[in-house]
Amino acid sequence: MKTIDYTIRLEKKEDYKEVENLVREAFWNVYRPGCSEHFVIHVLRDDPAFVKELDFVMEKDGVLIGQNMFMRTVINADDGRVIPVLTMGPIGITPELKRRGYGKKLLDHCLDKAAVIGFGAVLFEGNIGFYGHSGFDYARNFGIRYHNLPDGADDSFFLCKELIPGYLDGITGIYQTPQGYYVDDADVEKFDKDFPPKEKLRLPGQIFD
Repeated sequence: MKTIDYTIRLEKKEDYKEVENLVREAFWNVYRPGCSEHFVIHVLRDDPAFVKELDFVMEKDGVLIGQNMFMRTVINADDGRVIPVLTMGPIGITPELKRRGYGKKLLDHCLDKAAVIGFGAVLFEGNIGFYGHSGFDYARNFGIRYHNLPDGADDSFFLCKELIPGYLDGITGIYQTPQGYYVDDADVEKFDKDFPPKEKLRLPGQIFD
C-alpha cells in the first residue's frame, strides 16, 4: 500500500509569489532561454476566463511542489456553434521532484474536479508521451483543429480529453487559445526582475528563441 505524502488544495492569494517562483524554476531554460510561464500565470489570474475553482497547488511536507490552472475557451464549430471547453496550464512540478509521479497525480486530481464541476472537454498543447497516460489523445482524432495552423503542419502537440464522454461527438471545428496566454517579452523581462537572477541558456530541444 502506497502512502500519500502530498496534499492538493486550491491556491490562495498568499501563495501567489511562491507559486510564480516555483513555475519559474520548473520552466527555466526548458522551452526557451529563460521562461515566460511565471508571468503568464500572474496575468491569467486576473483574466475573466480564469477558472478559480480549478486553480490548484500541491504540497509536500508543508512546501509547495506543484501547481496547475485552467482557463475557459471555445471551439468555433464548423456548423456555426460555439462549444465551451477548457484549456490548461501551465502545470509545473518543482524540478527536484520531476519524474516521480507527482505531476500525473496533480493532473488527474484536477481533471476529476473539472469533470465534477461539469466541464465537457480539455484541449491544450502538450506531450502525448506524458499526457496520454491521463487519457489525452491527439485533438485531430476528435475533429478539432488548432487555430492558425496551416493544413498539413505537425499538430502532434495539440491534445484533447473529453471529461464528459461523447461531449465532442459530431463536432468539428477550430480551437481558440485564450488571448491571456500571449504576453509581451518586454513585460516578461520587467516582471522577472523581481526574482533572483538566473542565467538564460540556449539548450538542445528548446522550441523558441
